Amino acid sequence: MDLYQVDQQLVSAPLADVTAEVHRALDQLGQKPPQGEIAITAGSRGITNLVAITKAAGDWLRQHGAKPFLVPSMGSHNGATAAGQQKMLESLGLTQQATGMEIRSSMKCVQVGSVTSGDVWMDRHCFESSGVLILNRIKLHTCFSGPVQSGLTKMMVVGMGKIRSAETFHSARPDRMPRILDEMGSLLVQSGKIFAGLAILEDGFDQTAEIHAILGNQILTREPALLERHRHYFPSLPSQKIDVLVVDDIGKTYSGTGMDTNVIGRRGVHGYEDLTQPKIKIIAALGLTAKAQGNALGVGLADFITRRLRDAIDEEKTFVNAITTGDMQRMAIPCTLADDEQLLTTIRQRYGEKRWMLIPNTLHVEKIFVSADLAQELRQHPRCQVAPRPTPLSFAQGRLSLFR
Repeated sequence: MDLYQVDQQLVSAPLADVTAEVHRALDQLGQKPPQGEIAITAGSRGITNLVAITKAAGDWLRQHGAKPFLVPSMGSHNGATAAGQQKMLESLGLTQQATGMEIRSSMKCVQVGSVTSGDVWMDRHCFESSGVLILNRIKLHTCFSGPVQSGLTKMMVVGMGKIRSAETFHSARPDRMPRILDEMGSLLVQSGKIFAGLAILEDGFDQTAEIHAILGNQILTREPALLERHRHYFPSLPSQKIDVLVVDDIGKTYSGTGMDTNVIGRRGVHGYEDLTQPKIKIIAALGLTAKAQGNALGVGLADFITRRLRDAIDEEKTFVNAITTGDMQRMAIPCTLADDEQLLTTIRQRYGEKRWMLIPNTLHVEKIFVSADLAQELRQHPRCQVAPRPTPLSFAQGRLSLFR
């Protein structure tokens, strides 16, 4: 089977100096941080320059008389244990040596109020600090739509609230999640503990494009505009009609659901309206990135997987994450075949060779491969450059060779 390489001309706008930009953004707050210990939320995966941005934020706080420290803020992730979440931070490079800040990891929380779906909690170290700097990337959410999705508010609500607030948030129906997020976020802002937010926007090549600092009491009102700005950068697949999508690697490094639902058009939430675009008949996932540390949430969005992906799954970690969100379909194990070669051969025999697209993961879609018929279509696409000569579908010891 011949494939054609396609290079997408995504929006590229990398910052030249992220450290200077962090300091500039925080300076523009026009307000010094509370004196004393300041907690910085940390834990979102896949953020480019995360260590440099976090260190710069800590340095700025120190320069203004505060004493910053890091708090793992990842809801129920990595087994919902203090040790597991600290290990995750360190695996992201957020060590005390690299950032100059101590990590204080605990699953203990303090209740700050209640909403219709349950109680609202705050990490104990954050609650006992003089203030909190919420640090996160702004992006589309994989489960619901709304004016605020993944970003500062969700980090404040679900990340900083550990498994207890994660359960409150995810117990709401997807269509009510935007309202619940706003209600929970309002309670946390009213606690007086949120000093400010530091929002990161990334371009189509996963590069740091913009950094914005927002005072705590303005996060809920200003975040919607940043989400709209994110849409300007968001990478997507160049065709909305695909018969077979092959994803070389999945995992929470690339998306909270392993594969970004906004890219593949599947949310995997039973009983609720799904995304309508793109329309993909078959999805094959070949591997689980080691950086996911066994958490394979989102594997159930695929129709086929390989044995190596299945063997890489830590079922306990994945279960804790899935049961907290309530979307159990997302950890269901799909049809499993021996290796990449057998899996793709089986799909070719059953579904043919039309309208194929192969991508490394759902975060990096600047270089992809497509079947001949899609290549012909994409030659007319203003965002795509299609190679003139084909590349054969090849394997090395049963593994797909295209992205290696």
